[in-house]
Amino acid sequence: MPYMTNGKRDYKKEYKKYHSKPSVKKRRAMNNKANRKKGTYGNQDGRDVAHKDNNVKNNSKGNLVLRSPSQNRSVPRTKRGGRRK
Repeated sequence: MPYMTNGKRDYKKEYKKYHSKPSVKKRRAMNNKANRKKGTYGNQDGRDVAHKDNNVKNNSKGNLVLRSPSQNRSVPRTKRGGRRK
């Protein structure tokens, strides 16, 4: 991992270098908005909102579906953000 110090993960450095970027903050905000729209934000039901077209900016009702985190995060993606067929 790129953010390691003495064999341990350095969360402070990771946030400073990656998670504080404006583009990442915007993506996280859009994902949170989609979770709120589907009613899964903060209720600890163990579900994630998946975007069918992999576009986090597209929070239309037909593009959102509930999935388990393992299903949602294990999808192989192309460089342009689409799911492989």
